[in-house]
Amino acid sequence: MLLCRVSAVGQTLARWGRRSSRGDGLSLHRALSFSSSRCHAVSSGEGGSKSSEAGSADTLYRDTVLLPRTEFPIKLTGQKLLDRELQIQKECGFADLYSWQRERKAKKEFCLHDGPPYANGDPHVGHALNKILKDIRNRFEMLRGREVHYIPGWDCHGLPIELKALGNLGTSGLSPLQIRQKAREFAEGAIARQKAAFQRWGVMADWNQCYYTFDGAYEAAQLKVFQEMHSKGLIYQDYKPVFWSPSSRTALAEAELEYNAEHVSRAIYATFPLVKLPPMIASEKAGLEDVSVLVWTTQPWTIPANQAVCFMPNTQYSVVKRSDNSQLLLVATERTPSMAALLGTELQNVGTFTGSQLEGGMCKHPTIPDKQVPLLPANHVTMAKGTGLVHTAPAHGMDDYSVASQFKLSVECMVDEDGKFTELAGPELQNLSVMKEGTDKVISMLKECGALVMEEQCVHSYPYDWRTKQPVIIRPSKQWFINTASLKDKAKEALQKVRILPESARASLLAMLDRRTYWCISRQRSWGVPIPAFYHRETGEALINKYTVSHVAKLFKEKGSDCWWELPIETLLPPEVLKKSKAGPVSDYVRGEDVLDIWFDSGSSWAAVLEDSDSRADAYVEGKDQIGGWFQSSLLTSVAVRNKAPYKSLVVHGFTVSEKGEKMSKSLGNVVDPDEVINGRKDSSLPPYGADTLRWWVAESNVFSEVQIGPSALNSARDSITKLRNTLKFLLGNLQGFDPRVQAVDPKQMYYIDQYMLHLIREYSIKVTDAYSEFDAGRVIRVLQNFVASDLSSFYFSIIKDRLYCDPEDSLGRRSCQTALEEILDGVTRSIAPILPHLAEEVYLHAPGHDKGETLFKSGWIKSSSVWRRPGLEEAVEGACAIRDSFLSSIPGKHAAQYDLTVAIEPGLLFELMESLQEEPTSTTSQLAELMMAARVSLTTELPRDLHPDAQLSHGTFLINLEGGVIREDSAYSIAVVPTSGARCPRCRRYTAESADCLCPRCKTVVSQAH
Repeated sequence: MLLCRVSAVGQTLARWGRRSSRGDGLSLHRALSFSSSRCHAVSSGEGGSKSSEAGSADTLYRDTVLLPRTEFPIKLTGQKLLDRELQIQKECGFADLYSWQRERKAKKEFCLHDGPPYANGDPHVGHALNKILKDIRNRFEMLRGREVHYIPGWDCHGLPIELKALGNLGTSGLSPLQIRQKAREFAEGAIARQKAAFQRWGVMADWNQCYYTFDGAYEAAQLKVFQEMHSKGLIYQDYKPVFWSPSSRTALAEAELEYNAEHVSRAIYATFPLVKLPPMIASEKAGLEDVSVLVWTTQPWTIPANQAVCFMPNTQYSVVKRSDNSQLLLVATERTPSMAALLGTELQNVGTFTGSQLEGGMCKHPTIPDKQVPLLPANHVTMAKGTGLVHTAPAHGMDDYSVASQFKLSVECMVDEDGKFTELAGPELQNLSVMKEGTDKVISMLKECGALVMEEQCVHSYPYDWRTKQPVIIRPSKQWFINTASLKDKAKEALQKVRILPESARASLLAMLDRRTYWCISRQRSWGVPIPAFYHRETGEALINKYTVSHVAKLFKEKGSDCWWELPIETLLPPEVLKKSKAGPVSDYVRGEDVLDIWFDSGSSWAAVLEDSDSRADAYVEGKDQIGGWFQSSLLTSVAVRNKAPYKSLVVHGFTVSEKGEKMSKSLGNVVDPDEVINGRKDSSLPPYGADTLRWWVAESNVFSEVQIGPSALNSARDSITKLRNTLKFLLGNLQGFDPRVQAVDPKQMYYIDQYMLHLIREYSIKVTDAYSEFDAGRVIRVLQNFVASDLSSFYFSIIKDRLYCDPEDSLGRRSCQTALEEILDGVTRSIAPILPHLAEEVYLHAPGHDKGETLFKSGWIKSSSVWRRPGLEEAVEGACAIRDSFLSSIPGKHAAQYDLTVAIEPGLLFELMESLQEEPTSTTSQLAELMMAARVSLTTELPRDLHPDAQLSHGTFLINLEGGVIREDSAYSIAVVPTSGARCPRCRRYTAESADCLCPRCKTVVSQAH
């Protein structure tokens, strides 16, 4: 057989180039279109090599056929699977891989900063989604040759840990240090369990070098951020309303709230009698002396704290008369129809005014005798609900407080830390819980004085403490705040330079920033980083400056923050610090008792973990709940200190839900435990899937939306891996005995179809590289599965089996094929390695071409070469494939191997390309015959006139673009298909023998050489 070389294409192109007006430099480009799709799934059937693989009836030549041989198992299940994964982790050095790559020389670094999971429980599937998603990217970057910077961390402070650590004990009778000791022990136990799970999942890190927010060095770095922000005037102490949790007796930040959409409040409509008409109305209207202002509130308990009633200046207001009792009410004009329907009576309009005309009016407080409150303009008044007139209690509302600041109203608080009325509320209300019996009593008081117009049940969204799951209130308290309003514009500007995936999350991040005018960072608990403030015993004034904070930070770094309680105040506030601070004697001061918000803890992680103080992480990757949490707190602290974001890109993934899309809940019984996913359930209701199946589930999911998990998803992942193992087994089996280091064929000497596969593996590697770079592991899997199903299984594997099994073992054709298979195996294995590290290393242990003891992850990314993209290669193979499709379509359901094919092409480029695949006019062993999978192929410029009467005729075209479309040739071809006259060879089962009892010429040569 005359083997064709790439040089033939080069000669063809040179000849064609001389004919064209373009002259020299002519090159072929991929055809933009052809008459039919590239490949049909082909069953070798009776006439193909598959029969040889299954075993021939005649066993005479069985030992001469080179069938696949490998010890690589097609499937691993149960304990064997688990043992194999653990064995691979040990043998392939998973534990040391991170340290190894940090020590090697690398030109670029990739920094993925780990958002610290909370150290308050066992690992769950949310952890798995997050950690595996990060690990996929880290392993990809490491394989590409970058030095990965990834330090796992844990968020260790805060109320949730404190509550769980203390359990039913509560804090009564325990000192701060006793509470902190119990909380630390609890957090350390949770960290140990989570860390073990992350390692089992194959997450690459140095697990002996993690960061913890309760470490002294971390706390010192955090205080440095605090000090710099305080020095810039961004951190201040003030008395203002904050979200307050009576159930945990501490202030909360917005990020520590969750909203209950089903909360039910006792909403009321109440009247405030107008005792002084607004001057602009009094001069115009008479008979309005008995008007009452009608307000609506969902929090009746705040009525005793009322200081004003607010209106919208540019809105119309009307005095209306009830037809059922002649009562005069002042309401917004556009709310009148709704109020009439609600009260079940007609409301007659007595007079209409603009809101601005109401200014200067005074109302009688309904529950406090002799108290009058003003009518005031405010922009926060809306017409969506209520009456258009807003009851204003500055102590219990953020907008109310803004009005109070503008008009110098009292912000006196009559609610204590337990959410109960104080003596300031009066004897009738003192010690009553404002959300329960206090509300009952206020409504009763309104009813008794005739101010209650109506009560209704109101279902609405209401803030709850994210940990105790109890409703919060708003009450004023002296707290430490960050002035986020002054940071917003800088933060938004910094975000413009940040890439956000998905881009839709940007709007949410900006909206969250707009909602936050200030950030309360002080908490009234023990388990946290103490705010390094000292207070004057008499004045209560805080002593806090760069000298005091720097000294405390130094102590924290050496001893940990427990020293705030352990050391005498003389050590915390030594003479030299007092002198620099120009403060009085240490005996004048007491140490503060507040700790920092845990969002400030974790939000300072960039300062404690990123090695260069001026560096930015390449990526932060967390769930969408961190849009208002860690993403925002990190942004605000970094912008405040460094005037830039701490990250170059943000990746925001969704939450894990059940397969029905439900939130996971123990009460619903739909919680999926990642440990049970890997190791199986004790009751056998869930089989052991292993870590790679869990990782495939993460990779395959659309992580930018809610991610479903359950038996169906896990079974699908497991089955997909089994199918992939089948392909890998085929590749390994056919590489038995092949050493690419000495037996690989030079690409220029390889068969066209083999060269074409090198070209496809290069295209494949570019696609998966791009997908990994976009955090899109799901696209990697889709590209992988399409390549395996379409390019390998249905196309290449079906074509090459005869050459692999039946050609001489050391022949050029077989070695050419093995060279391509080895590159395919290597490319596919490396491409799946970030997702399936255990499987990738298992394959690498069986693969040829490297020394024993080498591991895949220490040997780099896919090694494709630009040389593999050769001019004319695509057109030659894909042109042949177009003809092949026409051939197969003409014999539906029949076996190609039982037919002879005549291909007629008019002289031109397509004919010359086909000539490079088959130089002789007729052949049973040419590359064109192999591609067609026919018994015999004849190549001619026109169909012979003496065709067999039963010949099947078919016609088609193949479009070739040259020079990017400058030269286009739409080449026509015709084919004639007739049943072959050859007999089936008893060895290769192709219909190329002279008679049924003798071998075909190729097999005769192979067998004779073997003997």
